[in-house]
Amino acid sequence: MNSTRRILIGGAAALSLAPITRLRAQARPKITIGVLTDLSGTYRDNTGPLSVAATKLAVAEMQPHLDCDVEVIAADHQNKPDVAASIARQWFDSGVDVAADVPTSSVALAVAQIAREKDKMMLNASATVASLTDDQCSPNTIVWSFDTFENAVSTGGSMMAQGFKSWYFITANYAFGQSLEELTAAVVKKGGGEIKGVSRYPFPDTTDFSSYLAQAQASGATVVGFANAGVDTENCIKQASEFGINKTMKLAPLLMFLQNPHSLGTQTCAGLTTTETFYWDLNDRTRAFTKRLLAEYKQNNYPNQAHASSYGSTLHYLKAVQAMGGAAAKKSGRDVVAKMKSLPTDDDAFGPGRVRADGRGEFPAYLFEVKSAAESKSEWDLYKLVRTTPAAEVLHPLNDKCKFPVG
Repeated sequence: MNSTRRILIGGAAALSLAPITRLRAQARPKITIGVLTDLSGTYRDNTGPLSVAATKLAVAEMQPHLDCDVEVIAADHQNKPDVAASIARQWFDSGVDVAADVPTSSVALAVAQIAREKDKMMLNASATVASLTDDQCSPNTIVWSFDTFENAVSTGGSMMAQGFKSWYFITANYAFGQSLEELTAAVVKKGGGEIKGVSRYPFPDTTDFSSYLAQAQASGATVVGFANAGVDTENCIKQASEFGINKTMKLAPLLMFLQNPHSLGTQTCAGLTTTETFYWDLNDRTRAFTKRLLAEYKQNNYPNQAHASSYGSTLHYLKAVQAMGGAAAKKSGRDVVAKMKSLPTDDDAFGPGRVRADGRGEFPAYLFEVKSAAESKSEWDLYKLVRTTPAAEVLHPLNDKCKFPVG
């Protein structure tokens, strides 16, 4: 009797546990993507809220094809490496899988180290320093579509081809600006040109560039190269125009985004050239992507190459997650990066491409000229295509130490 009673109780206990076991087995893993970006500073319009929206668009498009849930969170790194490093470390320790976007090169270099240490991922859409996939490369880092080497070769090389061979640089004094200046200077020297001087200014605390522009004009150079981005580029162009320097020197913004001529106007920027890997009005696919993104992001800001990179890199990341399964993808950021390298890329923002062994995306570079007021037919109709350069011609040589495994 007692024996039978024990058997019945034991059986009941086993049955009561069965549903819990099944529920646990069926629980879906969750991927968390943290968009670590500039939400309040120099690069807010170039990255910021629209990069968050682009990331969410990629997630929305891929979610039905995944065996896991995907959450997107965001934080403002204030363009400060220490702030970004603290956020990234807290995120990764609490289960966040990816730090995405990550503008400002000094910030990205710091976050890349933490991602490698924690075996998480940095999905970089907007930091530009080429060392991220060169001397400071990591098997946990993807750099999607542009860098300082590309801009130096495309924009700097174009200016040299036009005969502008004596240069003065005004440079944001941190990793990105220094890299852009040095790589462009190398292009100038290789082409037989001359560097007349350099002014490196404190970043991000400079808004008055008049003294630097005066030094550039006094140097006798024919070109003043702006090795900066965002609001700094706008201030340099605007102040050069106000002082009439644009009438005696060629202005060369070495990294200019669509937002800059939109803010300054075609009267000020007409004729300036810039290199981007994406333009919203380039073809039917870029227009379709832009239409979908703006339907979700109801602010007056059109996507540039950084916003498009947030979309393209996230979409490709989630394709790798789909191929691996969500549970496996959560185990190792390094393994997911390797899988991303093994899969061909294709999306409406960039078309077909691939990710190189060092984590650098391979896409063409487009040299654009800012339209005149007469040529521009609408508010964001700002660029005309001058030249398309194949990826192989604008990517830095593959560093042997960066030939990481491809999954």
